[in-house]
Amino acid sequence: MSSSWTTLLQLVGTATAQTLTMVFFSTVFSLLLGAPLGVLLCITAEGNLMPKPVLHQLLDRVVNILRSFPFIILMILLFPFSRFIIGTSIGTAATVVPLSIAAAPFVARVIESALMEIDRGVIQAAIAMGSSIPEIIFKVMIPEALPPLVAGITLTVINLIGYSAMAGAIGGGGLGDLAIRYGYQRFRSDILLAAVIVILVMVELIQLIGTRISSALAKQR
Repeated sequence: MSSSWTTLLQLVGTATAQTLTMVFFSTVFSLLLGAPLGVLLCITAEGNLMPKPVLHQLLDRVVNILRSFPFIILMILLFPFSRFIIGTSIGTAATVVPLSIAAAPFVARVIESALMEIDRGVIQAAIAMGSSIPEIIFKVMIPEALPPLVAGITLTVINLIGYSAMAGAIGGGGLGDLAIRYGYQRFRSDILLAAVIVILVMVELIQLIGTRISSALAKQR
């Protein structure tokens, strides 16, 4: 194998590992941030477990505002916060902060939508049996909504791959950074093409895995 191919594989391998790291941790943190918000959006809606119109409207507006920010602008705005949390505003670790915050409102909407699709009769039956609100949420609503939840989380991961690629434009690392710095700016079409192919393969694999898990869960219901 020639040295140029060895270098290409090393660059793509390192960038792929950085992208996977960013996507994994930002998925975890966005779920931690967005899941409680999504549950609150659902249960505080009119006619649900804890109808609180004022709180629901407030949460709804916050989610809408956060979702309206283009990711690159949000990442720039969060540079000081990333520097405060991580100690730097560039690189793989620092990019996890804006990625998590950008994906959290999307996760909240996914969870809200999945929970709202549950048959009201199932929830009413749980209430009639004397179940508490936490029991209804964790033992009834979430298990019932697992198939659409998995499908929504799959879309979240795919979006995060796209966000991580955009983050490469401003020092985020990963495949986006590789495609821009080595592929575009240095006129290396082979590196650019390799980065694009890896991103496409990652998206296809994640979509395939998510669809299969969601389908399997739906069959078990």
